[in-house]
Amino acid sequence: MFAVRGIAVSFSVFTIMYSALSMAVAAIWHKACPGQKQYPNHFTADLLFFVRMSPLLAAILTTVALILPSFLLLEPRSIQEPIGPVLFTLSLAGTVLALIGVVNAAVALRQSWRAISIWTRAAQTITALAQTPVLRIFGSVPALTATGIVRRRVLLSDKAQSVLNASELHLALRHELAHLSRYDNLKKLLLRLVAFPGMRDLETAWLQASELAADDAAISGPDEALDLAGAIIKLSRFTTPPADLSAALIHSPASAMTTRVERLIAWGEIPAPAPRYSLWVVLAGISATATVLIVTYSHLLVQVHAMTEWLVR
Repeated sequence: MFAVRGIAVSFSVFTIMYSALSMAVAAIWHKACPGQKQYPNHFTADLLFFVRMSPLLAAILTTVALILPSFLLLEPRSIQEPIGPVLFTLSLAGTVLALIGVVNAAVALRQSWRAISIWTRAAQTITALAQTPVLRIFGSVPALTATGIVRRRVLLSDKAQSVLNASELHLALRHELAHLSRYDNLKKLLLRLVAFPGMRDLETAWLQASELAADDAAISGPDEALDLAGAIIKLSRFTTPPADLSAALIHSPASAMTTRVERLIAWGEIPAPAPRYSLWVVLAGISATATVLIVTYSHLLVQVHAMTEWLVR
């Protein structure tokens, strides 16, 4: 009974923290990240993804570092307390929330696997870039898409290959490789796993920032930017969408693609944004927080245990 009660307390606190922080992030993320355009696009994409995942990370860290230790060290094992209605309700809510996330991720994985299996039945390997196979696919298929989390591949339709010139094709493939190198497909799976109401706008902002980051990684000058813009325009005529857990050159709403094309056309006129962040500042903040926690850890465990007692009752 002691172990069951400990699991229930930990899971209940995790549910409270995760839900409260998720609602807070959904409400204020656009205000908390006001100056995104002043940063490089890869940093913006990483920042938005971290903000989206921060409720889960904070809830896990709090549960593992505080809730479980306080219960194991300070809760009397001889007391046989029943699991009260509050504890039971919170545990049930957390279980339902976790099951929804698992089902969402499993459905996305299955749908993507089935779609990619159909597209690659008659696929032909035409080359390999950065040890990533590039396969030519046929029929009613996406123009160009990067698939896989472990077994990563780039799928290129025969029609897309016929409309792109050599430079456009090379840059489009580099765009897809940038998605794979940044593990964007894995990030999309994690977003399905942590599905929560009100997060759609934040996830859309991350998706658009990740496309801009892949554009930046693919080009190195104005001429290449124009060629990539040309590839986007040509492939925008293809209407077959990519798989759910895949990255594609043509994957965003029409308005976002227009913004990307305009940005690429003006690429030589727009100075590259200079990073205004410092890794040393981040490390200093983490070190200071860790020092405070170490010094006050024993007292903090006592306070945390006192706060969780009402859940048991």
